[in-house]
Amino acid sequence: MTEVKIFSDGSSRGNPGPGGYGSIIQFMDSKGQLHEKEFSCGYQVTTNNRMELLGAIVALEALTKPCHVTLTSDSKYLTDAFNKGWIYNWQLKGWKTSSKEPVKNVDLWERLLVAMKPHKVDFVWVKGHHGHPENERCDKLATSAADGDDLHEDAWENG
Repeated sequence: MTEVKIFSDGSSRGNPGPGGYGSIIQFMDSKGQLHEKEFSCGYQVTTNNRMELLGAIVALEALTKPCHVTLTSDSKYLTDAFNKGWIYNWQLKGWKTSSKEPVKNVDLWERLLVAMKPHKVDFVWVKGHHGHPENERCDKLATSAADGDDLHEDAWENG
């Protein structure tokens, strides 16, 4: 399996408000050459958590064959859901939290699970705004997208 690194971040101005995500995919080819691709997109009204999820989703969906992915994010919402097993409990309970409340962003959690399916994904948390080079780049991509003029509509806006 190809070893791939994904870095992602999300941003929202107002939460909810204008938002964006930024993601980077990195991998080394058989000749030791680093390949890198960046993704970003802005939305008119969204939340930070939705953008954190969407950044990871878009990068995973861009992979064209099964990979071993190390996905690095400053979002505990994203990383803890998998590293602490929350998502599996939510699914077992019909997308309800331990306090029996509906899980937020089910549409994106389900899309993320589909995007992950062909891959082995390890989630790594890093502290945001503490000098991690790729996390800082993703933050710039996300905030620039959120502040841009070509903002898309998040399906969440409509329920």
